[in-house]
Amino acid sequence: MTTENFQSFDGTTLALHRMGEGRPVVLLHGLFSNADMNWIRFGHAQQIAEQGYEVLMPDFRVHGQSEAPHGVENYPSGVLVKDVVALVEHLRLIDYDLAGFSLGARTAIHGVATGRLAPQRLILGGMGVDGLREWDKRAAFFIRVIDEFDAIPKGDPAYFSMQFLKSQKVDRTAARLLLGSMENLDPAELANIACPTLVVCGDEDSDNGSAQELAAMLPDATYAEVPGTHMSSVTKPDLGRAMAQWLGPAKR
Repeated sequence: MTTENFQSFDGTTLALHRMGEGRPVVLLHGLFSNADMNWIRFGHAQQIAEQGYEVLMPDFRVHGQSEAPHGVENYPSGVLVKDVVALVEHLRLIDYDLAGFSLGARTAIHGVATGRLAPQRLILGGMGVDGLREWDKRAAFFIRVIDEFDAIPKGDPAYFSMQFLKSQKVDRTAARLLLGSMENLDPAELANIACPTLVVCGDEDSDNGSAQELAAMLPDATYAEVPGTHMSSVTKPDLGRAMAQWLGPAKR
């Protein structure tokens, strides 16, 4: 695996991790996680690379090895979609596949549904319809985590999330700005996603609503279930296996 940097649309430096050779697959990680935590550490990227793909894994701004600027101007509406578009343009990708988990899936959906991203195939992990249309509720939860942070007591539903942010060394000032940049998506726009899509979710994961409902609303979707909750499903090999099997061996 190699790691390099590229400049996004506003000059923010983002980290890009690459593994394997062949047809490109872009993997987008979840909120306050990073490429290593979601894709590399538990072998998902390796399983996909072994099928003959080059796996491209950016760290979103405010995450992992990427910059976390504090300027309000660095967080326009839809900033993460803009970052992925910048990556696609930087690498001059035309024929590629796109996958995301949780926030990464949400970002991918927004990009494809609005025509700003055009992958040949799409994989959406840990995402349901509620995660698209009720973002305000999700954002409010994390804003409370950021604002109250060390004052959150054990036993509080937000305590685990606070500990996770602390473990990932998340820049809370930048994170709060990022949370305000994300928009809801009208579920009717899902009809714009015409490419073949895999919706994959843990059998105990309802954090973002029903993934089966999401699959049913997409024009060409397959639903797959893997073991785990929203947090634990990414730690099990089943997720990477389901993704790699659905993609199949890369065509040479």
